[in-house]
Amino acid sequence: MSLSPDALTLTLADEADTIRLGEDLALALRIGDCLALTGDLGAGKSTLARAFLRAMADDPDLEVPSPTFTLVQAYDLRIPVTHFDFYRLADGSELDELGFEEALNTGICLVEWPEMAESELPQNRIRLILEHEGDGRRATIIADAPQRQRIERVLAIRDFLSRQGLGTVKRRYLTGDASVRAYEYLPLDHGKRLILMDWPRQPEGPPVLDGKPYPKVAHIAEDAYPFVALAHALRERGFAAPEILAADYDRGILLLEDLGTDGVLDDEGRPIAERYLESARFLAALHEKPVARDIPVTADHTHHIPDFDRTAIKMEARLLIDWHLPWKRGTPATEAERESYSAIWNGLVDRLERTEKNLLLRDFHSPNIIWRPFEKGVRRIGLIDFQDAMIGPTAYDVASLVQDARVTISPDLRRQLMETYLAARRAQGGFDEDGFLTAWSIMAAQRNCKLAGLWVRLMQRDGKAGYMKHMPRTLAYLATALEHPDLAPLRDWCAAVGIGEPES
Repeated sequence: MSLSPDALTLTLADEADTIRLGEDLALALRIGDCLALTGDLGAGKSTLARAFLRAMADDPDLEVPSPTFTLVQAYDLRIPVTHFDFYRLADGSELDELGFEEALNTGICLVEWPEMAESELPQNRIRLILEHEGDGRRATIIADAPQRQRIERVLAIRDFLSRQGLGTVKRRYLTGDASVRAYEYLPLDHGKRLILMDWPRQPEGPPVLDGKPYPKVAHIAEDAYPFVALAHALRERGFAAPEILAADYDRGILLLEDLGTDGVLDDEGRPIAERYLESARFLAALHEKPVARDIPVTADHTHHIPDFDRTAIKMEARLLIDWHLPWKRGTPATEAERESYSAIWNGLVDRLERTEKNLLLRDFHSPNIIWRPFEKGVRRIGLIDFQDAMIGPTAYDVASLVQDARVTISPDLRRQLMETYLAARRAQGGFDEDGFLTAWSIMAAQRNCKLAGLWVRLMQRDGKAGYMKHMPRTLAYLATALEHPDLAPLRDWCAAVGIGEPES
């Protein structure tokens, strides 16, 4: 691949290379993108389009009829794709009749023969020109900076895989999350697969405290070193974290063992009690012994597990007052409200000073728990998304599980989970149960204050409105945590500002 200020140029040796390019582009494009394919007959436009659609569908047998005569063919896929062929288009004005603008607003437009409607297509379209070159083809991609960066990223991952001897492996979208990380799965022979973590470095955000951006204040991992360090540490203790098969720390690309595809929810999205209870036993085992704070990763990099300290606890809790409160009532918090909220949290953090502290994973809930039915004991629980782990009150992870942010946990299951965890800790000896239960309420309140603000931030700042569906559950969980006597000041504060009240 060669680069110029305006274009990416790739040599495609054969049809298989053309197919791989189409598949990789399916990982790069987003809603609102228009991919315009230009080339002579036989240059590979239909081959690439077919590969793109089959990869987006994750279906190698997807029927992809040519839209030459119908002009348009729509596909309801992970991202909706509308395939246009303008070869027989009489006039560019016909795009309105074909529903082009609506298709672009709700999905991706894949266009063959775009020159037949050159002036009507969006100026920021991605131009892909296929030309014969010897026995192969040359692909030239011209795109604006945002699209170009995404395309360069998927090509960089392909280069990483080539250096691991996996240059021809298929890549399929697996999942994204509320952060910048995305995941692919790589199907291998005999039903096996690998997982690829795509974690590009981000520019440093604006300062939020003492000149530091939010990730540094809240101790959020900004590169892959913490994930690799903690994976090694967890595996050494016999827990089921993925083996790291390859890592490019500069570009933020990891190749991981696949721990499985089963989760802890049933087909209707409801918690499976057996799996949640095993997760509670896992936490008891995790919290039994201390973990080393400094973990070597490479010859020149050691990861130090940070503390879930006062600053981090309060910074996360501030999301409630920074984002949720203005959304809830339409006006920002007053200075007096901010001061009283901060003072309440100072008092609650003081209550945590003598509580048990150990490794906490931060987001131990259903999206991050893999169920491994063929293993035994704690190895039935597969761990992912633990890069932000810290040393802090162990009650935090128990609150994450018992009040799963994305699943409603019934009061009966909640009682079972708490008793299962507490019984295991009692059996270990030396466990301060009363202190733990106080810490549980404080940590549950802190986590739900954070989430109530985070859902709004994801909607308003990041355009991810889907997370707002969790808001009613989050506020119900918060109300449960606030029942503890030590949480009375926070309960009164929330009541005074109208947080937790039902929508009118």
